[in-house]
Amino acid sequence: MLKTAFVAARDRQRLSEIATILIGFGVTRVVDRLGLRYLPLVPRRQPRVDVTRLSEPERLRRAIEALGPTFIKFGQVLASRPDLLSPAWTEELQKLHSQVVPVTWEQIGPQLELDLGGSPFEVFAEFDTNPIASASIAQVYRARLHSGEDVIVKVLRPNLRKIIEADLRLMAHGARIVENEWPDMARYQPREQMRHLADGLNGELDLLNEARNCELLAQIFEDRDDIVFPKIHWEYCSERVLVQDFIHGIPPNDEAALRAAGIDKKLLAQKGTDAFLQMALIEGVFHADPHPGNMLALPGNKIGFIDFGIIGRLSQRRRSQLLVLIGAMLKQDADGLMAVLLDWTGTSNPDLTRLQVSAQSFVESHSSIPLNLGLVLTDFMNMARENDLAMPTDLAILFKGLVTADGVMRHLDPNFDLFAAAGPTVRASMQTQFSLSALKQKAEALGVGLYGAASELPTLIHLMLVRLKQGRVTVEIEVKGLDKVTRGIERAAARVAVALVVAAFATQLAPRLIDLGTPVFVSIGLIIFILGIGWLVLLMRNK
Repeated sequence: MLKTAFVAARDRQRLSEIATILIGFGVTRVVDRLGLRYLPLVPRRQPRVDVTRLSEPERLRRAIEALGPTFIKFGQVLASRPDLLSPAWTEELQKLHSQVVPVTWEQIGPQLELDLGGSPFEVFAEFDTNPIASASIAQVYRARLHSGEDVIVKVLRPNLRKIIEADLRLMAHGARIVENEWPDMARYQPREQMRHLADGLNGELDLLNEARNCELLAQIFEDRDDIVFPKIHWEYCSERVLVQDFIHGIPPNDEAALRAAGIDKKLLAQKGTDAFLQMALIEGVFHADPHPGNMLALPGNKIGFIDFGIIGRLSQRRRSQLLVLIGAMLKQDADGLMAVLLDWTGTSNPDLTRLQVSAQSFVESHSSIPLNLGLVLTDFMNMARENDLAMPTDLAILFKGLVTADGVMRHLDPNFDLFAAAGPTVRASMQTQFSLSALKQKAEALGVGLYGAASELPTLIHLMLVRLKQGRVTVEIEVKGLDKVTRGIERAAARVAVALVVAAFATQLAPRLIDLGTPVFVSIGLIIFILGIGWLVLLMRNK
């Protein structure tokens, strides 16, 4: 409570807004568990009447929308985590949207002019002040360069960073409270989740980062003209402004436009899958949100990608594990599936018998061909949640991207089988990872490590022999509950010591004091004797 009050002192105004909104929407359990209700800055408000008939997930979703971009992003992350939340919550949170009422030109125009170093009507040959998109983080405008290219101008909403930074500080503190006060929630690693949320939002608050992400992904496909990325016009870009080519494409869910353009939807689905899997499985960096608005069909059966505020990354080890998972799914190998899950969730301590039954049930329920990847991955994450296992964040981001991409491809081709379509990319990835050159590199790395360990071995053996000769080898053994045993032994030893002192006094010292005939010594002896007996009785009672 004291630490919460200290944190509240810094961001008291924002904390008051958050608590007021949560209480107003009836999300009182969160307020109470985080100790916010009793802070003096929070009004004693009861839930509003018009939300009392809503379910808890609905109330939470509406509160999140009212709380703004930081919480909307967090809610969208939770919506993609069936390994953390039950379907009732994830389905409701999937309704969250970032589309908000646009900021007026009078509010955003001065900021844009400052960032461009001049009026946008002079910097660009044409500039439309009506935004074509308005999200919680930024707004997007159409413009044309003096050189003739059609571009989009993405502009951060004014005064956003201060609010988001305050929200992230408060949410990080809330995550610490959850992890410390609710031990059953620690397995979900709330602080780690907050760290990833903060990394993602800080990346989105710097539009230069989005520009770099775009060029990073574009380099992967620089030899292919059927995978298109927008050109970045760096001379106009800054932290709050991004200028890039406008891609004249068709959303994959616009049936009439696709038909009119003569797009081969099956071919487009295959190309989209190839592109996404090449990014994820071979390069280890991928578009994290490939929804229909970010994947566009272009004439000539080309596919274009836009919006690179968030990208996912996978280590080589993680990509290898993913290949093992795909293999286990295709072979219906319940034991292999369980091994991958346990490897991913590391610190958890699940019921292995229950997990084995769940894994066997999973492979049996997804034995039909073609496989629905979206359903497979959602059920896989549900299985993790039901067995108290939480997925690593990088994999959760990948799974979200795969589920989203699978939905887009199925819209293009209802009979689309992503597992079958992934075959060439998976084989290429396996050839890359297990080629002779890759195995040689791994062997060389292993050899270097073994050589380093072997070079230290003679020194370690010599040191151990010296310690043995000196009798200075110590062994540390940790036994649970040993501290209780130690305290019991110490109390018993104290009782024995007191008893011995009292007995010695009674049998040896007391008669000699009496023989001396000195009343003072006799009195002192009797007092010591009585105190010793009393202390011994107390120790016996407290054993």
